[in-house]
Amino acid sequence: MTKLFQSLYWKISATFVALLFILGAIYIYVVAFSAEMYFQEANQRLNARVAQRMLNYYKPLVNHQLDSVRLEEIYTIQKIFNPSIEVYVLDTLGNIVSHCPTNQHIQCESVSVEPIRKFVGLKTPEFLEGEDPKKLGIKKTFSAAKITDGEKLIGYLYVILGSEEFDSNFNLLIGSYILRIGARTTTITLIGAAVIGLIALLYITKNLRTIIRTVHEFKKGNYNARIQLSSTGELNELATSFNEMADTIVKNLEEIKTMDSLRRELVANVSHDLRTPLSTIHGYIETLMIKTESLTKDEREQYLKTVLTSTERLRKLVEELFELSKLEAKQTKPNPEPFSISELVQDIGQKYLIIAEKKGITFQCVFPKDLPMIVADIALIDRVIQNLVDNAIKFTPSGGIVRIELHRLSDGVDVKISDTGSGILPEDIPNIFDRYNKGSQKNIFQNDGAGLGLAIVKKILEVHSLTIDVDSKVNEGTAFSFTLPVHVSHPH
Repeated sequence: MTKLFQSLYWKISATFVALLFILGAIYIYVVAFSAEMYFQEANQRLNARVAQRMLNYYKPLVNHQLDSVRLEEIYTIQKIFNPSIEVYVLDTLGNIVSHCPTNQHIQCESVSVEPIRKFVGLKTPEFLEGEDPKKLGIKKTFSAAKITDGEKLIGYLYVILGSEEFDSNFNLLIGSYILRIGARTTTITLIGAAVIGLIALLYITKNLRTIIRTVHEFKKGNYNARIQLSSTGELNELATSFNEMADTIVKNLEEIKTMDSLRRELVANVSHDLRTPLSTIHGYIETLMIKTESLTKDEREQYLKTVLTSTERLRKLVEELFELSKLEAKQTKPNPEPFSISELVQDIGQKYLIIAEKKGITFQCVFPKDLPMIVADIALIDRVIQNLVDNAIKFTPSGGIVRIELHRLSDGVDVKISDTGSGILPEDIPNIFDRYNKGSQKNIFQNDGAGLGLAIVKKILEVHSLTIDVDSKVNEGTAFSFTLPVHVSHPH
């Protein structure tokens, strides 16, 4: 039960209801204030000429001086028709000369004449408030009229339209009025708004609950859980983002499983390849130690050559593993620089020409003389070409041809290494760059191959943001090609 009331729906609902009550209180205050202002303005408009009508009966000047003798009499008569007034006679500066009723104490001897001057200068009544002499800092609606002696201004008749008795009755009535508004209109409004708001919140948070439920399912291991929303907006964007994230996580998990499988296979293959030369080295050294006296010089040399060949194979395997691991960990960073690809191919050709001749293979380097400079890491590109040439010579029988070709393209220089060897089966081509992939070529390890050469080639080209293409036909040969970018010289 406690968990239910801690849900987002109930938190939003409680906030919404609290907001409604606050707005309701503000609404009541605004209504009460507006009602009071409305009444005050209406009262002033209705009684705007009260002061002037009193002057028509009350002559405040005696011998050109203000006289308050008849003020009480006129006030008593006027109070019969309007009991809520208080009357003051002011001089031109706002000083109080006399007032009625006289039995009530006033707290100030003068009032501001600015609103009075503005009032008597208006042709049509306008809502104005003046100072209340009986209460400091309090302003009330009033009526006013000029007291003149011919053309000369002597003072003002200042009539407050809300006496203390009036204020007391008005506050009692307005309180009862606000109570009725609060008990009826406000209550109905709040209840209606709360019901509608809670239903709307229930509908709005429906999609949010669906999202939360799906996330919990995914968390528990249901990797097929996806959020299905029919609405649009921010929640739909959230659902789409979660679904994409879930797809990515599932894909990454599958890749981790695949990588784990490949790791196991790699360990098994490395163990096999390490075991073979180690077993050979161990066997021949053991034979040399046991038959030291009985072996001839030629036999001893032959055994040592076999040991040397096995250690060389072991060294090459370890180097390739180390190099591949650095490439996969992105520890090898290319250092691009402009160089002549034709000169590099010439150097490689001279190195492999003798090796190819020993196997009875024709080795060729074909390229035009006007090739531009290319930009790449020369050491890594040298390794790529050598690995591909090694692979070509390895699978090309005696009498075959291995060729390195360079061609100028619009966007670079194409490097192609081809052979007339046994070729690759079409179903094996997509996997030949996987480390330790042997495909169906059973003789790959019979030619001192560790199955890492092509994997290293692909990784080196990937760090250069380059790709490699393969074209092969069984019993006809294979061709590997990639394009190196041309060096663009910038004018100084």
